[in-house]
Amino acid sequence: MHEIVADTAPLNYLVLIEAVGILPRLFASVLIPPAVKKELSHGNAPAAVSTWISNPPSWLKVVNLKTSVAAVLSYLDGGEAEAITLALEQPGTLLLMDDRHGTVEARKRGLEVVGTLAVLDRAAARGWIDLQEMFRRLRASTFRSPLRLMARMLEEDALRNRR
Repeated sequence: MHEIVADTAPLNYLVLIEAVGILPRLFASVLIPPAVKKELSHGNAPAAVSTWISNPPSWLKVVNLKTSVAAVLSYLDGGEAEAITLALEQPGTLLLMDDRHGTVEARKRGLEVVGTLAVLDRAAARGWIDLQEMFRRLRASTFRSPLRLMARMLEEDALRNRR
């Protein structure tokens, strides 16, 4: 099992749809930089998210950066820039990120990036969650993803479940 460094948005949505508990089942450990913790605790964060991060589970580790964030990443928000930096400092880790610009920057640096939908799909493939229900919950939130992609993933999940 890989370690994973998480950005703010995926954790936010996984908490909101009550699926954050799949992370320690899928990954050896879940790491976040201080900026992600700060964003999850921000006054604008949903109450469920602020409550969750105020008493984080034992499997979530806040890890300080060893190096400073590269200037080239300064156009990203703090959580994204620090998550990329932390993932670079932890060889072999995956990066959990949904932001398109952050994902492009991470991949340019050789990082393997997975998004919220991919994490949910991995859990569904193991029979741990109902993917259709999780997608319904995501669509009821502010989460944005192409409906065509979600529909294709649901079709693949249905085929997988028929086997």
